[in-house]
Amino acid sequence: MTQDPGLASWLQLTLTPGLGGAAIRAMLKQFGLPERVLARKPSELAAHIAPSVLEALHSETVRQSVAAALAWLEQPGNSLVTLADTGYPHLLLEIPDPPPLLYARGRVELLQSSALAVVGSRNATAQGAANAQSFAKALSDAGLAIVSGLALGIDAAAHRGGLAGKGSTIAVLGTGIDVVYPRANTALAAQIAELGLLISEFPLGTGAMASNFPRRNRLISGLAQGCLVVEAALASGSLITARSAAEQGREVFAIPGSIHSPVSKGCHALIKSGAKLVESAEDVLAELGGFRASGFASTVQPTGALRGGGESAGLLEHMGHDPVDIDALCVRAGMSAEQVSSELLRLELAGHVAALPGGLFQRLEKRSR
Repeated sequence: MTQDPGLASWLQLTLTPGLGGAAIRAMLKQFGLPERVLARKPSELAAHIAPSVLEALHSETVRQSVAAALAWLEQPGNSLVTLADTGYPHLLLEIPDPPPLLYARGRVELLQSSALAVVGSRNATAQGAANAQSFAKALSDAGLAIVSGLALGIDAAAHRGGLAGKGSTIAVLGTGIDVVYPRANTALAAQIAELGLLISEFPLGTGAMASNFPRRNRLISGLAQGCLVVEAALASGSLITARSAAEQGREVFAIPGSIHSPVSKGCHALIKSGAKLVESAEDVLAELGGFRASGFASTVQPTGALRGGGESAGLLEHMGHDPVDIDALCVRAGMSAEQVSSELLRLELAGHVAALPGGLFQRLEKRSR
């Protein structure tokens, strides 16, 4: 796949500024492989390419970009996958705008695996992150590659769960494949490159730009048979991914949460719109068919399952949004009963926590007037 002598032509087309995927696919359909496209007279390409773009097509800048990409390709673990490759993911061929070329680093054979997208809030709760990692581990053990976007929060937890299972994980980047964003996930990206797969449709060196992430999201859903949303606010990229999944004919799943949690509202909206409510990995697998979960890790896990003790995270983070007792908080936060009781009193006096009957406590949401 990576030794195709025609790769330089694929790169020349995809690295020409202003030449988008739709125009490239139209020319491929009319003229054949990129070598044949590039051999055409400018007048023959004029119907697909603006004059300024046509001029850039054979520019020195593009030649240098092609050379840099071919040099990157020589590094161990790096691959390029084109629309003409037998290894191109077949599910992406079903979406309206499949990328003509993918940059890949790691186990490129994972592109042929059955997969499930697992996405959610960057500002995940401890409970949500635990659920994402637990579900992803069980689904990966059942044979599914876990696809997500390498963002903080739910994405990162899903990747870790996928890596811990048999199916591994695929991270779809909204940057060039040589750019890790966010930088906090640098170590995770390195682990995925070794044990899973990083992919991107963007040229090398492409930085984090807001407009690229919605495009990235369509590939997350497009690579998978379904999309599981763990936590999401009403206005979030996760809902864009879920919407893309529905438009692509994929199954959409959502984990319900507390009615008091802002990061549950997006999941509840999806469920109201027809997404399947799931409480375990078995619920997901039953819809997909042909897979079987193993072990208790497929169910919703307590918060402490993902993140150990320590007061630094703050007791509020460990409380979640549902009523909880002191014993549970001791386990989640790794604190003594005396420490938890003292902290709860301070939070109650500050108006952040309410004491409920039965020895329960609940986090209070601050509302703007």
